[in-house]
Amino acid sequence: MQFDPDSTALVVVDMQNGFCHPDGALYAPGSEAAIDPCVTLVERAREAGAPVVFTRDVHPPDQFEDAHYYDEFERWGEHVVEGSWEAELVDELHPTDEDLVVVKHTYDAFYRTQLEGYLETHGIDDLVIAGTLANVCVLHTASSAGLRDYRPVLVEDAVGAIEDDHREYALDHADFLFGELTALEDVRFA
Repeated sequence: MQFDPDSTALVVVDMQNGFCHPDGALYAPGSEAAIDPCVTLVERAREAGAPVVFTRDVHPPDQFEDAHYYDEFERWGEHVVEGSWEAELVDELHPTDEDLVVVKHTYDAFYRTQLEGYLETHGIDDLVIAGTLANVCVLHTASSAGLRDYRPVLVEDAVGAIEDDHREYALDHADFLFGELTALEDVRFA
């Protein structure tokens, strides 16, 4: 697939120590395996001049203390706490001053963040999406993009998951309902 760098952004979802490093609270080998493909995508996007967006899932320690229902710490345990090593992007991914880093507090990178305004301001229509976890933050961010009339294209072999069947479910679901799939080798910005 060829993407116009003037109307396409690369969105790299939650490639953080807490998910991708063996010492992380929610480490998954599938997330670690997605690092190199994400690095390749970032390099391609930057070379072509396409905007690069990194998301970071970050939770203030008291975020869920007064939760009525939505409580990620109850579901997953404490993870990617604000100010922690876990909440930082993996060392292999280095945002530049030109990149947007979106700090989010839920699975969806559009929910109460600056992401949509940034995309609108920069004339972005298409999103190339990679990162982790496939069936959680990648899926919810991609579906939210599709519902906002962006074209979400998930890079199948640049998406991490805890279990392979979680990844397959998420990709099939995205392909069926609101997005498209492609392979890393087929992504071109030109």
